[in-house]
Amino acid sequence: AGPSLRPHVHWAQRHRELFLRVDLSDVRNPDITITDNVLHFRAQGHGAKGDNIYEFEIEFLEPVEPKPVCRMTQRQLNITVQKKESNWWERLTKQEKRPLFLAPDFDRWLDESDAEMELKEKEEEKINKMKIESRVPKDPFKHLKKGYLIMYNLVQFLGFSWIFVNMTVRLFILGKGNMEIHLFSKMIGFLHLTDSFYDTFHTISDMMYFCQTLALMEIMNSLIGLVRSPLIPSVLQVFGRNFVLFVILGTLEEMQSKPVVFFIFYFWSITELFRYPYYMLSCIGIEWKPLTWLRYTVWIPLYPLGGLAEAVCIVQSIPIFSETGKFSLGLPNPLNVTIQFPFVLQIYLIALFLGVFVNFRHLYKQRKQHLGPKKRKMK
Repeated sequence: AGPSLRPHVHWAQRHRELFLRVDLSDVRNPDITITDNVLHFRAQGHGAKGDNIYEFEIEFLEPVEPKPVCRMTQRQLNITVQKKESNWWERLTKQEKRPLFLAPDFDRWLDESDAEMELKEKEEEKINKMKIESRVPKDPFKHLKKGYLIMYNLVQFLGFSWIFVNMTVRLFILGKGNMEIHLFSKMIGFLHLTDSFYDTFHTISDMMYFCQTLALMEIMNSLIGLVRSPLIPSVLQVFGRNFVLFVILGTLEEMQSKPVVFFIFYFWSITELFRYPYYMLSCIGIEWKPLTWLRYTVWIPLYPLGGLAEAVCIVQSIPIFSETGKFSLGLPNPLNVTIQFPFVLQIYLIALFLGVFVNFRHLYKQRKQHLGPKKRKMK
């Protein structure tokens, strides 16, 4: 067998490390070991003599660690070797005469003084970083806050899951049962299919009251800086929902049996099925991409539909408030002026659609931030 082929190897050093750059492209099956302070290299790749097997040995001047770190690219192979003692070597190999295949790596070459300056800069940077970190006050309640946010989002997720599952099961079971009873009457069967709509409020209201009352904590969390959510969208959503739930539906028995209640509760619960688990996982630093996509996509059809259902509910309630005079306020004055609550509801309808627009814009910006194309850094 002829003499083995050696690749071109370039080297540089620091006080703690040695850098070797092997000029081989498309490296395959590399075998790199350090035994008795000698580095043994053998690999197949494309070098100065074409695509062949190349090998070499280097006996280091002083002791090194026996575990080299290798990193391959398409054009070269880089080897990093740790010195056992931090000092500056006068040469790389134990033999005084430098092997022909070995040359300095001028891209990484530093003199001893330059290397010491670099080492001092790294130490100063490390010290400055430690000083900055020591100045930042540690939050003793960090874990308590995280635990609270996890529990809050978990409770809300379970509550809205119960609402969604309960409504879905009742819709299909009642619909299926009534269809079997009225098998020969399609019209009657359809009417009974919607029977589950009419008692939605009486079945679901207690849990919805609980979840929406608890949702007031989201405003408080934003106010005290516990979460980074902007305050105005949180206020608009929480107070908008609670106005419909407590003022419109909670005070008018005539509205509680309207089919629109089903759609309001259903749209609300579906949206929260993805929002609260997303925030809960975010508290512990976990991101599940399918959940992230659902959290920032499902709202696109559901949010306008929910706003439309709330608007229908308010429109249906206006004649009832006009007839009963509930919440209308008569002021003691010479003109006997009365503030009619239906007029307030008409103003609220305009505010409702403005609020939907504001929140829609906010959610769209969030979606672009989390799901939009990542900006590439310019080289």
